[in-house]
Order: sequence, then C-alpha cells, then structure tokens
Amino acid sequence: MTLKVCSNEAVAGGIPVGLFGKRNNLMLGIDISSTSVKLLELSKHGERFRVENYGVESLPPNAVVEKNIVDIEGVSQALSRLLVKAKSSVKQVSVAVPGSSVITKIIEMNADMSDEDMEELIRIEADQYIPYPLDEVSIDFEVIGPVASDESRCEVLLVACRTEHVDMRTDVLEQAGLQSKVVDVEAYAMERAFSLLADHIDGGDQQTIAIIDIGATMTSLSVLHDGRIIYTREQLFGGKQLTEEIQRRFGLTFEEASMAKKRGGLPEEYELEVLEPFKEAVVQQVARSLQFFYSSSQYNDVDHVILAGGSASIPGLDELVQEKVGTETSVANPFLNMSLASKVDARNLSNDAPALMIACGLALRSFE
Repeated sequence: MTLKVCSNEAVAGGIPVGLFGKRNNLMLGIDISSTSVKLLELSKHGERFRVENYGVESLPPNAVVEKNIVDIEGVSQALSRLLVKAKSSVKQVSVAVPGSSVITKIIEMNADMSDEDMEELIRIEADQYIPYPLDEVSIDFEVIGPVASDESRCEVLLVACRTEHVDMRTDVLEQAGLQSKVVDVEAYAMERAFSLLADHIDGGDQQTIAIIDIGATMTSLSVLHDGRIIYTREQLFGGKQLTEEIQRRFGLTFEEASMAKKRGGLPEEYELEVLEPFKEAVVQQVARSLQFFYSSSQYNDVDHVILAGGSASIPGLDELVQEKVGTETSVANPFLNMSLASKVDARNLSNDAPALMIACGLALRSFE
C-alpha cells in the first residue's frame, strides 16, 4: 500500500519527514531487522527494474530487540559500514516501522472532501481513534474507496505510530549521513514487493495469499486478498533459534554458528538432529499462524503460501510446508524479472532474495 503524505506538525511535534513522507528522487530501501540491516537500490528502465546495488550487514548483539531499536549508535555504525561497501551515491532513504508499533483503523468520511480537508478533520478527531496522547504519535491516511452502501461516503485508512519508533529510525539514518524521505510500514512494503511476485503464481494476485516472513527473532504473517493486505500477525519465533541450537550442539560461538548455518561444513548429524527439527518447528508456526487467521476472519483457506525471510532459503522447507499444510508453497524472489548491474552477484542475490522483500518494497517507493 502506498500512503500519501500527511503533515504531522500539529499532531506529532513537527517531525521533519512526517510519518510516511513523499518521495522526490531515487531512494535506497533500508530494512532494519533484528540481526542485520539490508540495503537495496533499484533503477527503472522502461517497464523493467534493475538492481543497482544491495548489501547486508550484521548488527551488534541486541542492538535491535523484537524489532525495536535499542542501540542507535550500533545500528548506525553497521549501516555506515554497509554504505562504504555499497558505494552508493544515493542519500535519500525509505525505511519502515514494524506492524506491532502501528495502529490502523478504517473510518468513514464524506467522499467530496479534499485531502487537505480530510487531513484537517483527522487532526481534530484523531483522539477518538488513537489511545495515545496526540503529541506522542505520527499519523497518516489513505482513501481506500467508496462505502458500498453509500457512494457519498468513502472509507479512509488511518495509520498512527508512536513518534519514538519513527525518531529512532530517522536518527539512525542521520547518524549514517542519510536523509529519511519515507517512513513506511513493514506490512505495506511487503504488499508492494508482492506485486512483483504475482505473475509467477497461478491466478496472480486475484486470490488469497499468505506471506510468512521468518526473521531472526520474529515470524510475521501477512495475508493479501486481491493484492491488498487484509491481515497481519507477528509472533516470537525465528532463525536465531536454529543458530543457537547449532552453537549449543557443536560448541561454536554465535558468530561461528551463524556462518556455518549459511556456508555449511557442519558435522553429518546436523541435518537429522538439528536442521530437520527446526524445519518441523517452522511448519508448526506456519500452521499456527494460519489457524489464527482463519479463526479471526471469514476465510478458512488460502490459495498460496509464500515463504520470506532468511530461513526461507533452507533447502526443502517450502516442500515440507506444502506437504504438511496442504497449500501450494513457494519461496519469495522479487528479483526474477529484474536485470542486474555488473557489480551485483547474481548467486548471492538469489540466496538473499527472500530476506530482501521488505527492502525491495521500500526501494519501490522511488517509482510511485
């Protein structure tokens, strides 16, 4: 979803970028996750996108806890290292806050109101919808469409986020010498990246799709219907549990375990005694997440499951999920139809692709 700019100076204490901002020039997509910061730079030639630059840099331990930035300096230093490696000249950035820090509500307004009038009315009435002091939040909105029963009214999506979550991300970018132009929401960035996958799924986006993003410490479920987010949920579970089990079982440091997980070279018993139980645990989390969705909505099935996040690259995981859940499953790769700059390693990008969905959705903001 692309959210239009809503000036928050009257509501959020004058944040320079507002909550979501408006793009003026090419922007880097930067995704700050629990264990790494990811950078993606895209360009567009005709109708085709091109990957100009990408990179991933590890964060210090506990610099980000459950998607909340704890160590601003540690994250900014990691981002600075990544920028040196990437050698990108782009300084404007699109970044995202996690869904857990956001409140959304659909409200009705007169359809003939201008954006400016809507914004003014939302400012006046915001305290009806937001359970926080208004000087502590940033707000934005988007018109969804007419009310089915009354075309003189329209549905408006109101989104609010505590300003501290916005400030932490903008502070990280500023300390790294970058300028925040857009602060988005992770789920909407995921929705935008999904638009690049739709052509590779039978039925395209005209169906119900579940995207399971398996991060280091959090697993997020985003359900899309007709290409739009209709449900999100986060739960504590991620690839860090596999890393810690490798560390414990084979007497490695956390860094050594992380490297061995990616590059291999572990003892023969690793796959049977460590990896397979973790894959089964992932399947249980996927099934549990979907069950929560079914129990809280009118849906009792999804048409396709897409695995994203770092753990999605584990060989055979998609096949196991498809077998146990009974739904066609694939691994996310938003770069399938993109060309690559000469300095971009195609193999590394393919391996990292599932973990770059949010960064991709953020980088796409440059072209809206």
